[in-house]
Amino acid sequence: MGRRSKVKLAFIVNDAARKATYKKRKKSLFKKVVELSTLCGIEACAIVYGPYEPQPEIWPSSEGVQTVLSKFMTMHEFQKCKKMMDHESFLIHRVLKAEDKLKKKIKENREQEMTILMTRCLNESKVLADNMSTDDLSYLSLLIDHNLKDVGRRLEAWDNNDQCHSQIHNKVQLEMVATTPPPPLAASRSEEMTIMGHGHVGIPINDDDIMQSQLLMDSMVAGNVKETVPFGEVNSGIWPDLLP
Repeated sequence: MGRRSKVKLAFIVNDAARKATYKKRKKSLFKKVVELSTLCGIEACAIVYGPYEPQPEIWPSSEGVQTVLSKFMTMHEFQKCKKMMDHESFLIHRVLKAEDKLKKKIKENREQEMTILMTRCLNESKVLADNMSTDDLSYLSLLIDHNLKDVGRRLEAWDNNDQCHSQIHNKVQLEMVATTPPPPLAASRSEEMTIMGHGHVGIPINDDDIMQSQLLMDSMVAGNVKETVPFGEVNSGIWPDLLP
């Protein structure tokens, strides 16, 4: 399980705690050197001088340490010092890193101050120039311009998004119209006609029934229904109850 908080790098005042930490970190250091040499296939060695042992501890052996040191000493001076770091260079690196962090914090604080001042000016509808230098006013103007450009970009993106949604909506409507099936065709006249009344509502009739009905109507108009159309034919038709 990893550490919950970062270890503070400072000298350990307690002798017993410092000795225990030394042994634990030394063992871990040798383990890391073994892993680095095995996994990466490089020549490495370790020499540790400690106040608790009369002789320095080395890895992997005296011959191995001599081989690595001899090869290192035969290298060019530029290659030897390329990635080397002593106490002075380490401190310089830490100081530069701290200065960069300080500059970032100063910039963030200035932006927050100008943002608060800009908000106050907007609320009171006037520029509050009390105790403000020329640099502060220039920075405030730049901040306002930056915010206005940001607002303009957001409005433009919003309009483009609305137009895109409108185009998609119109396209979907056109596709729905194109894919809607046409209305069904009207049925034939012989299928549409039905008999109205006398208990036969909704019964379809065919062409023969239409012709017989037309003959019956013509005979009724002429006044000779019984002579023109025999009673058996009329009675066997689709209007059995119209005759007396």
